[in-house]
Formats: sequence, structure tokens, C-alpha cells
Amino acid sequence: YKLAEAVKPVDSTQAALLTRLAESQKPLVATLLAEDSTLTSTPEAYLKLHLLSHRLVKPHGLNLAGIFPLLPNVAWTSQGAVDLGELAERQLEARLKGELLEVFSVDKFPKMTDYVVPSGVRIADSARVRLGAYIGEGTTVMHEGFVNFNGGTEGPGMIEGRVSAGVFVGKGSDLGGGCSTMGTLSGGGNIIIKVGEGCLIGANAGIGIPLGDRNTVESGLYVTAGTKVALLDENNELVKIVKARELAGQNDLLFRRNSQTGAVECKTHKSAVELNEALHAHN
Repeated sequence: YKLAEAVKPVDSTQAALLTRLAESQKPLVATLLAEDSTLTSTPEAYLKLHLLSHRLVKPHGLNLAGIFPLLPNVAWTSQGAVDLGELAERQLEARLKGELLEVFSVDKFPKMTDYVVPSGVRIADSARVRLGAYIGEGTTVMHEGFVNFNGGTEGPGMIEGRVSAGVFVGKGSDLGGGCSTMGTLSGGGNIIIKVGEGCLIGANAGIGIPLGDRNTVESGLYVTAGTKVALLDENNELVKIVKARELAGQNDLLFRRNSQTGAVECKTHKSAVELNEALHAHN
């Protein structure tokens, strides 16, 4: 009650919520963070995941170092979170009552929609979006789409592929069915992968480099940082062979595979001189 009174002049909505929590008969844990320091407890970890999914902070805006050891692996069920050591007994109790205790997942992260449903989004299969995902307004996540914690979308956009942890997709970008974005947890090293605005990653394609705005990756083509790319100018003439990482963050690129030679090509609308200048500026 004291906390509710202290907050009331600043935020009456939060004050009303705190009052309701104080009146609850259930045991509660209130977690307050004065600064964004390294995580030290499980409640702190859950709070930071909520801040992301409530769109109060964007991916990479919080210190999430050390989050995995702090999150217990639990069964997320139709009766809430259940400790794995108690699950078998709880399931037996339910059966004896003629009830079903459904286990949706056994994981460190619950699905986001059990706790947060952001405004203006469509999520076809809620199990595909983890708590800690940032889903911007106007985003549609179809059945094949997946969004991990500390990753997400600016919105609007269509997600039919995988948005890995740490990956942020700019507004107006589409991820085709089964496509992949390489996260720092899955071999991307320390490179922060992002997708710029107005991009299209085709079905079953993938990226291991950050994309600038208005980039297209042809269906079925996976562009990793070390992929050798034939850079073509506005006249489809070869300018030079570069590693894909040298094209990271550049705008208006089309990545494709030559169906005759198998070579990975990058088509641009720039002259050879402009391309060389852009590459040197990037370096």
C-alpha cells in the first residue's frame, strides 16, 4: 500500500495495480530495478523479459548477461508453471480428478502471450513467440514464424521465418517462410545481426550479416559473413569479389545465386566507382 501511495502522483494506473496486488491473498514477489545492472536473481530476469515484451525497451537495450543460469527449466502447463520435480504428481492428481493437466512446453522461457499481448499484432501460433520478444505494432507472425527473446520487429511487417535472439527487424520488412537470421547465440559471434527497413528475405533463405535498408535475399540463399560474393554494378558487370561481411549494412542490394554458375552475386544500382567508394567508406 505504501508503494501504491508513493507511485499514485506519478502514475495512477500503476498505483491502482499495486493496490490490487497488495489486496491479493496469493504470495507475491515485487521486483524493483533502480538501474540496469548485471542480473542476480530469477525475478530480475523475468522483469527484464517483461520490459521487452511490453515494448518499454528495445532489443539490446537491457543488460541480459547471465540470464540462462537464473531461469529455471520448468513445465509451462494449463495450470501455470510447474516445477519438474512436482510434475508427475500434479499430472496424477489431475487424472484422478478426471481432469487434464496439459504441458505446453518444458523450457526456461514461457510463451509471451501467456503474460503479454502487445497491441496491434497478429500471432498465428502463440507458442512460436517467447517472453522477451519485442513485437512492434502492425507485425504479423505466421505459423512458421518464430521470435526469440531480446529480438523482434519494429513493425509493420510479416514474419514467416526465424528471428533469432538479438536480431531486430526494421519496419516494412518481410521474412519468408522457413528463412533464418543468425543470432549471436547460434554461431554469429559478436556480430549483431539486424534487418533494415523494407527488406525481403526469401523463403528458406538466411543471413549471417546485418542488412541495410531495401535489401533482398533470394529464396534458398544463405548469406554468411564469409560467403564470397560477386559484386555487380548497374550494368551487371563484375566489379570485384568480396566477402559478404564487406556488404554489411549497405542499402539497396539484391543477393542472388547465379543458376548457371552457382556463384553468389550481389546486384546493385550503383556504378563501379560508387561501389568502390561505398566499400572503402564501410571499411
